[in-house]
Amino acid sequence: MNLQDTLAQHVKEAVKNIYGQELETVEFQATRKEFAGDITVVVFPMLRVVKGNPVQIGEAIGEHLVKHVETVKGYNVVKGFLNVEIDPQFYLDFFNGMKGQTNYGFVPVQEGEKSMMVEYSSPNTNKPLHLGHIRNILLGYSVSEILKASGKKVYKTQIINDRGIHICKSMLAWKRFGNGETPESSDIKGDKLVGNYYVKFDQEYKKEITELMAAGKTEEEAKAEAPILLEAQEMLRKWEAGDPEVVTLWKTMNGWVYKGFDVTYENLGVNFDCLYYESDTYLLGKEVVAIGLEKGVFFKKEDGSVWCNLTDEGLDEKLVLRADGTAVYMTQDIGTAIQRIKDYPDVGGLVYTVGNEQDYHFKVLFLILQKLGYDWAQHLYHLSYGMVDLPSGKMKSREGTVVDADDLIQEMADTAEEISEELGKLDGYSEGEKKDLYQTIGLGALKYYILKVDPKKRILFDPKESIDFQGNTGPFIQYTYARIQSILRKADGLDLTAEITDIELHEKEQELLKQMQLFPEVIQQAAENLSPALIANYVYDLVKEFNSFYQNVSILGADDANEKIFRVQLAHSVGQIIKNGFSLLGIQVPDRM
Repeated sequence: MNLQDTLAQHVKEAVKNIYGQELETVEFQATRKEFAGDITVVVFPMLRVVKGNPVQIGEAIGEHLVKHVETVKGYNVVKGFLNVEIDPQFYLDFFNGMKGQTNYGFVPVQEGEKSMMVEYSSPNTNKPLHLGHIRNILLGYSVSEILKASGKKVYKTQIINDRGIHICKSMLAWKRFGNGETPESSDIKGDKLVGNYYVKFDQEYKKEITELMAAGKTEEEAKAEAPILLEAQEMLRKWEAGDPEVVTLWKTMNGWVYKGFDVTYENLGVNFDCLYYESDTYLLGKEVVAIGLEKGVFFKKEDGSVWCNLTDEGLDEKLVLRADGTAVYMTQDIGTAIQRIKDYPDVGGLVYTVGNEQDYHFKVLFLILQKLGYDWAQHLYHLSYGMVDLPSGKMKSREGTVVDADDLIQEMADTAEEISEELGKLDGYSEGEKKDLYQTIGLGALKYYILKVDPKKRILFDPKESIDFQGNTGPFIQYTYARIQSILRKADGLDLTAEITDIELHEKEQELLKQMQLFPEVIQQAAENLSPALIANYVYDLVKEFNSFYQNVSILGADDANEKIFRVQLAHSVGQIIKNGFSLLGIQVPDRM
């Protein structure tokens, strides 16, 4: 049990013994620097249960803690805040217990517990991955790693949106204008090649709209009647009917895209345990819609389209099958969810990493699955996140104004190179080592900049700002880790396993130990809230504490041998926590910078 849990238990006991009341929770916060104390109990929320003066309540609880909790050596009350002082021996005992643990903070998978499945990326096969996908991928991957560290078995998955009108648009444009071009013939990544034809379709579509409007059609009529769009719609119908020529082209072009995606995923350092394809799951979705129609969960309109009436739940009627019998996204998502639970019956929760423009879609999906009678639908979560903007504005795939993921990864490495060369810190590195380091710094900067922000918030992404070696950035934290490794190299030969128990802690050492002790709890909070930002900002706070310790306390120059060993051990453990924390964000840490 950690310090906070121990104190919470005793605070509840104090309230029950003194006031005869039951507290459900105890609120803590860090003690403000101007007051004595290591952790603060917030009294005000207790006033809902305990009537009285908050200062007097704080005093009574403080006395109880000093009397009954061995590690509490004193307290003071400021208004409604009970500042608790902890015996330094507690921190030494904690440190000697966690020292040397390479997986400090991580909980082993609990046998018999339900697992989690996390969906992320889930791209369309008509364009390459872009900056928007990057936030999705990084969030999903990091949440998966955090859930694993919290003790859950996790399956990483995606649904590849490999069918539909948008896919047929790329296919039709290639058929009309491609002249047999392939990724090999043009030396272009397959996903980029297919994306070029998606842009080409949009250009031709707009031309036809302009021509039709010049001939007297309204804009709405022109958009609906443009020949190239009608041909794409006919291609979709042929695909659903299994037309051999259309299906062969579809398989070929999707194959190009998958190879391209694999390269990008490898460059980002992410992976998946299982893949699902919309071309498979939409059929199951259609079957379920037919069953739901019989049960009265859905209803059919005069034109033959099938809907779900959710007005009693404060939502709208939702289309689940078009009048011509073709599926919509909802059809596919119903089928995908059901198939996943069939394939992985041990899954107790499913997290969908999808942008906040789809908030309504997921409310509807979860409600429909519940109406269909699936108990597990109570444990579906939408990890909703804000969009990523650039200083130049919003990105649009069909107009070709997106920031390509591969280009961005390369730009980050190039920017890292430029800044590192300016700082002149890489003497003695080979060209290969420099290249690897630039990639590590660039990717670390990108991932940290995106993951340090609460998922719900929108991000304005500035590549240059993200690679600053000062402030709340990935490179700043990576540099601190490299500094620690330099200390350890200089301390080679010291016994880092020795147990040090008889030293007086410096104020900076105690502050650092307090921060280190929080790491396991932060992992659990991040898992509960599906928020990598909690990990990112914890690691930053830890690094700030370490740098304050480093500037105020001599590590290798300590006069006392035990102090020297302890401080090197402390640096080593901080480095391990940085490494562990960054691994949860998918970020590597270099030994030298």
